[in-house]
Amino acid sequence: MPTQSMSQRATGRSWAIWLTGATVYLLAVFHRTSFGVAGLEALDRFGVGAAALGTFTVLQVGVYAAMQIPTGLLVDRFGPRAVLTAALLVLGTGQVLLATAESYPVGLVARGVLGLGDALTFVSVLRLIAAHFPGRQYSLVTSFTTAMGYLGNLAATVPLTLLLAGPGWTPTFLIAGLVTVVFAVVVNLRVRDTPLGVTPVRTSAGGPRAVAAQVAEAWRVPGTRLGFWLHFSTMFAPNVLTLLWGLPFLVDGQGLAPKSASALLTVFVFGSMIGGPVVGAVIGRYPSLRLPLAVGYLGGAALVWATLLGWPGAIPVAVLVPSFAFLSLGGPASMIAFALARDYNPLRRVGTATGVVNVGGFVATTLSALAIGVLLELTGDFRIALLAVVGILGFGASRMLVWWRRTRAQLFAAEARGEQLPVRIRRRRWDAPERQSVGAAAA
Repeated sequence: MPTQSMSQRATGRSWAIWLTGATVYLLAVFHRTSFGVAGLEALDRFGVGAAALGTFTVLQVGVYAAMQIPTGLLVDRFGPRAVLTAALLVLGTGQVLLATAESYPVGLVARGVLGLGDALTFVSVLRLIAAHFPGRQYSLVTSFTTAMGYLGNLAATVPLTLLLAGPGWTPTFLIAGLVTVVFAVVVNLRVRDTPLGVTPVRTSAGGPRAVAAQVAEAWRVPGTRLGFWLHFSTMFAPNVLTLLWGLPFLVDGQGLAPKSASALLTVFVFGSMIGGPVVGAVIGRYPSLRLPLAVGYLGGAALVWATLLGWPGAIPVAVLVPSFAFLSLGGPASMIAFALARDYNPLRRVGTATGVVNVGGFVATTLSALAIGVLLELTGDFRIALLAVVGILGFGASRMLVWWRRTRAQLFAAEARGEQLPVRIRRRRWDAPERQSVGAAAA
């Protein structure tokens, strides 16, 4: 059943280790989102059209999603410090390659390498948090980590735009890549996988069968499955708008000027930066509110999309701003999924379970990005194309509710056996009967 953090009290050393790891995540998000403002320069540099440019984003997100489970396995096997070091070296290499790339194929390879390095960061930082902080602080510190990521997102907007207009493409990305590589030295000096006096808990080496068994073991846990579908449902919509389709929707679909559209999209950044710590603090103090908050967000998101897609004519900015502000909370809400992965898996398997959970949102992002593009090409209507978001939202939410009920059944069965629980819950009319709950847990 649930696991407790190896650290019962966060020390100054714990916070220093977290800050170092979170800075790696900041750098990764900077590299991930840099194409948001470098797109026009990329069109000229590589001599390609908009469709080819969109491939950069789909490729990077696809690589990120595909690497989440392998990343979790690597973290459980070698520890987060080693994986974060590798991440920095890969990220730096990818950015240096992009800085010197002159052709579209080389540029694609560079973004793929960046996606690989990016994929190694977040799960590693979450494993550090699980080892160095008590369970009641896990969600809050995780939300601080995502806020650091949004600082990287901000650095990839106006500051990067100014650098591209000044020194230019090659010096800007070359310096970013070299700084990233150098920070690997800091990680090796400052980061430790576990608190002082605690022996690292790692999985043993094994072949493909052992790896598959580790993933299957994590997937069989109802709490892991619940986390996967919660992450799938909550974070993909703001992701797909900020990474790819938000600007075209506002400019081509709503008639806004590009500068106004870019400014409007910053609502997602600031909304997540503010909402993340708030959500983290609430669910850290009141863990029983985790799923009700997620369900409340999904219900509100459905109403927001109904408003946006059903609005007659151009949508006023006064409607877009609060709508985007609410949708931006999908990122903070998705952090609940990682708390579930931590609570329902032993520490030796937390990295793998976190990787499994993290796949959910990026699979949904990739599916929705591709579906929007196909529908837009077929119809030329953004409102029809964005119905893909509504469909994926409904599917993910329905699966999340199924696994919420099954996880509750497991909790009731564990409670009947006298086991320690991550959260106390009350039986509701829609819960499975007690005899079925016990049977389900024993199966």
